[in-house]
Amino acid sequence: MESRISLDDATELTRTGDIWLFRGESAADRAIQTMTNSPVNHVGMAIVIEDMPPLMWHAELGRSLEDVWTGTHHRGVQLHDLRDAVTVWAHKYGQRAWLRQLDHPVTRTMEDAVLRTVARLDGTPFPSTARLASRWARGRIPALRRGRREFELESAYCAEVVAVTYEEMGLLMKGRRPNWYDPGRFWSGDELALMHGAKLGEEIGVDVPPAV
Repeated sequence: MESRISLDDATELTRTGDIWLFRGESAADRAIQTMTNSPVNHVGMAIVIEDMPPLMWHAELGRSLEDVWTGTHHRGVQLHDLRDAVTVWAHKYGQRAWLRQLDHPVTRTMEDAVLRTVARLDGTPFPSTARLASRWARGRIPALRRGRREFELESAYCAEVVAVTYEEMGLLMKGRRPNWYDPGRFWSGDELALMHGAKLGEEIGVDVPPAV
């Protein structure tokens, strides 16, 4: 039976490097899952440093939340309050959420690498000018209608943002082709080989309270 936890408890429990996964049932969500042979269609990474609230590092098409790094609302790569981000994905986008905890100490050097990556990538737009997403698109989806293409770029780009951050933390070997990463690579059972003995725990379902 799947382990489950409340959003309050998950927010309290999560630490830097933990993976957050999302699955929706819309036509676009199912297209992403089918295209990537994945049970999920979105992935983000928790950042929890010092006295900051837990944050979600990911990329998305929407601009519902203020980006914590820039103080603006924009599409593309974003850093959000984690609880707010999970709530938006649950209520606005109809997504179920899971948490996978990173089983590896996160050192100050790794935290510094995370912050440098945020400074470098936050605000990077897509799909038109995002280097990583465009390379993924050329490798995977060369001939799709614009609407479908945007949603699949979102899927690719969110996974690449997490993968690049893991690379900079020293948890993933650099040099993989960008089109290798999609959200399903971060789901248990896939062959995501982490370095230095790091492991990701099993998925924990996160119960998001209903909208008020």
